[in-house]
Amino acid sequence: MTVTDDAPVGSDAPRSGGPLVELAEVQKYYGGLHVLQDIDLTVARGEVVVVIGPSGSGKSTLCRTINRLEPIDAGRILVDGMPLPQEGRALARHRADVGMVFQSFNLFAHKTILQNVTLGPIKVRGLAKGEAETRAHELLDRVGVAQQADKYPAQLSGGQQQRVAIARALAMDPKVMLFDEPTSALDPEMIKEVLDVMVDLAERGMTMIVVTHEMGFARTAANRVVFMADGRILETTDPETFFTSPESDRAKDFLGKILKH
Repeated sequence: MTVTDDAPVGSDAPRSGGPLVELAEVQKYYGGLHVLQDIDLTVARGEVVVVIGPSGSGKSTLCRTINRLEPIDAGRILVDGMPLPQEGRALARHRADVGMVFQSFNLFAHKTILQNVTLGPIKVRGLAKGEAETRAHELLDRVGVAQQADKYPAQLSGGQQQRVAIARALAMDPKVMLFDEPTSALDPEMIKEVLDVMVDLAERGMTMIVVTHEMGFARTAANRVVFMADGRILETTDPETFFTSPESDRAKDFLGKILKH
């Protein structure tokens, strides 16, 4: 996928020519449960990586460690060549660089759509209100909800709210976007409108890590599919190879169950 002139970019110049996101020997426990085991994963600039696997395989936890919503117990995570900050303003800046879209939209119910999108750029990036609002209107137009700027989240459909959540993340000019099952809470007719926005982002060259059950998106938009089960990465390959000739028995079983419906 090529990067166009208007592709979203991060706030800082790349610090290295290496991968944009790198996880090495990452371990994560919930009490005695080993939820991430020996995770090694690199994501290049402009790459779209889709993470799939059965429920409870560690997919969402993996996603959440990259912006330190979940701290890891061992290993290393780098974003743009830099380790994750532990706390304070440095962590806030890191989270601004790593956009996140959740399955529940997490919009502020008491703020308008425009206020939801401008809050981060004003408070974290230090943008002037007028500049932030101009950018917000552009992004709301891009995701197809320009007419909703003065409404409140409760006045929008689920699909519209999720598109606002994407615009809010993009307003921070992130270096990478994380999507944690962004369509799982949506009615079927709303899923396509959100996936269309994500496909457009991919075509613009945004680096994306997407946890999803939408196999059509994985087939058409991903550069690489990562298959997880039981806290481990069992396969990582291109979509065509994964969907036509998976190597592991777990992947074969998983695909056999979901693709026959």
